[in-house]
Amino acid sequence: MSKKPTKPSSKSKSKKAAGLLGVGLDNKDGHKRLTTGEQFAIVGGSEETHGRMTETVVKTFEELKSRRKHLAEVEPNELAEIIHKSTPH
Repeated sequence: MSKKPTKPSSKSKSKKAAGLLGVGLDNKDGHKRLTTGEQFAIVGGSEETHGRMTETVVKTFEELKSRRKHLAEVEPNELAEIIHKSTPH
C-alpha cells in the first residue's frame, strides 16, 4: 500500500528570509559605526564609507518599493543591478 505525498498547507509554508549586510573595512579613526534596519545591517567603515553604504541601502529599498518587490523575491542579478544603480558615485 503506497501513500500519496501530502502537500503542506499554506499556513505551514515558510517565507524566505532575506537581508543585506554591508561591511566597511577602512576605518582608521577608532569609531564603531553600526546602522541597522528591518532587512539590513551596515557595520564599520570610515565615516565616508559608512555613509555611502547607508545611502546605497536606502536607495536600493526605495527602488525595490517602486518595483513593488520584496528583497526575498528579487533575483540576484536584478538585485545586483539595483545596488549598482543605487550606489552614489
